[in-house]
Amino acid sequence: MGRRWRDGRGELIVHGSGEEPHFRVPLEFATSYRARTKGLLGRDSLDGAILLSPANSVHTFRMRMPIDVAYLDRHLRVIAVRTMRPGRLGMPRPRARHVVEAEAGAMGEWGVRKGARVEIVVSADGG
Repeated sequence: MGRRWRDGRGELIVHGSGEEPHFRVPLEFATSYRARTKGLLGRDSLDGAILLSPANSVHTFRMRMPIDVAYLDRHLRVIAVRTMRPGRLGMPRPRARHVVEAEAGAMGEWGVRKGARVEIVVSADGG
């Protein structure tokens, strides 16, 4: 079930459980080596989230803000969510295939937690 996206834009859909609503979040795709390496470096804020794929670990060296990191398996189920301060090295997650990053606190607001399922939608203009 390999997924291949291209650098671009789309939407992250977080499915709620039962009566919970789902959230639609603007999403950037960082799938090329260059885009994954740059990630959120040098940014002061982020509108929505960024998907790094393929990826199973991240670091926050040279970042200006704390971030939430969600590790996704190949079925787009959340394996773990962590908040990382700048200057940290995250441990690799063997089952993770993709990583979603957002500003610290955002994942909780969107309902992104261990066991949650997300959907990734590519914009018509690329991704």
